[in-house]
This record gives sequence, C-alpha cells and structure tokens, in this order.
Amino acid sequence: MSTTTLIFGATSAMAEHTARLLAADGEKLILAARDPQRLEPIADDLRVRGAVEVRILQSFDASQPETFQALIDEAGEFNQVLIAHGQLPDQEGIENDPGLIQEQLQINQNSTIDLCTRLAEKLEGHENPTLAVISSVAGLRGRQSNYIYGTAKGAVNIFLQGLRNRLQPAGIRVITILPGFVDSPMTADIDKGPLFISAEKAGACIHKALTKGKLDIVYVPFFWRYIMWVILVIPETIFKRLKL
Repeated sequence: MSTTTLIFGATSAMAEHTARLLAADGEKLILAARDPQRLEPIADDLRVRGAVEVRILQSFDASQPETFQALIDEAGEFNQVLIAHGQLPDQEGIENDPGLIQEQLQINQNSTIDLCTRLAEKLEGHENPTLAVISSVAGLRGRQSNYIYGTAKGAVNIFLQGLRNRLQPAGIRVITILPGFVDSPMTADIDKGPLFISAEKAGACIHKALTKGKLDIVYVPFFWRYIMWVILVIPETIFKRLKL
C-alpha cells in the first residue's frame, strides 16, 4: 500500500509545508481544516507538486468532538496521520477570564486525545502505520508566559507516551513532534528572536521525521532537545524566580 496521509489542521503553516514535501514524494493526501474553502488552493498546489491524489474533507472544528468520527469515516483508508491543529491563547486574557480555560483545553488538548484514540483503531492492520502529532516544547515545563497552553501540550505529551506504549505491539509508530519557536501566523504577535525558524524549515523537519526518522520524540529543530534539557534541570526554587 502506498502512503496515504490524513492531515488535521492542514491550513497551518507547518502542516502545509510538510504536505508540499509529501506531495513531491508522490503520496496521496487527505486534508481537513476548519475552513475547507481555504484548502482548495492548497490542494491545487499539492497536485502540481506531484501528489497522486488530494481530497478535502468536510469542515474540521476541534471544538466539536461529536463530528470527529464522521470525518474519520469520510476519510476512508489511510495509513499515516499528521495532527497539526492548535491555537496559541493569550495567557493574560485567560487569567482575566477563567471561563476561556475549558475552550483552550478542548482545542489544544482534548480534541487531540479524542482524535488519536479513534485513529489508533483505524490504523491497526495497515502497512507501516504512523500517527504523528505536533505538540510543543511548551508542554515540557510550565512557564508564566503560556502555562495554560503548556498544560494542554503537556497532557498531550504524556498521553502520546502511553499510546505509544500501548500500540507498540501492533506496529503503529506514534511520533511526538516538539517544535520550539516557529515563525508562523500563530506567532505573528510575538517578537522574533534568533531561536525562531521558518515554517518551511519546520515542515522539512517534520517530513524527515515521517519518512526517514526513527525517533519517537522529535524536536523541531533538533537543538531544542538541548535547550529543554538545560531548562528541565533548573531547580524549581530557582526556576520560579525566572521571567520566562
């Protein structure tokens, strides 16, 4: 069976650049996003780049879990999944309105866990099945600047560890993708520093992880593995005084 990749959040910058490289490999692609109309030009571009087939699903809204199973059924057969949807909330805004917390946890945490649980069953029995999720290094240690977002991503990271352990006997590869700072529409309001990389470079890292890599946990780019190692070893008595 040739590779057929289902992408949730296919209008995200990282997902789009990853899809371009998968298209150049001659893969089949199934795209899902909140606004299917935005996917039309993306799909046309992927066909030009070499995708054997590109299909667009009905609207995918992470806040509506009751629609997830119908979307998966609509997708038909696939053996690779990339979950790339998410939202970077305003931490201060959430602190002023705690009612927003559940909304953000649904989008960044619960929806991913729900999808992965459903997709795991669908992937069993396929050739070289892969389930990859774009999470974040923000989920590795809570910081005052984005700890609600970090909480959601931290839960996703732990969930994927357990899912990986459970699905290992079935031969399903579960990849946790941990980007650092990526220059994309989601980070448009953040001042860009030297640690930022382009969405195009991030897409290349994700494509490599999907097609050539062997790691279960992939940092994007690789040097975030070492940055986070330093951050994780800082004692809490010191860390809580840092402005991060």
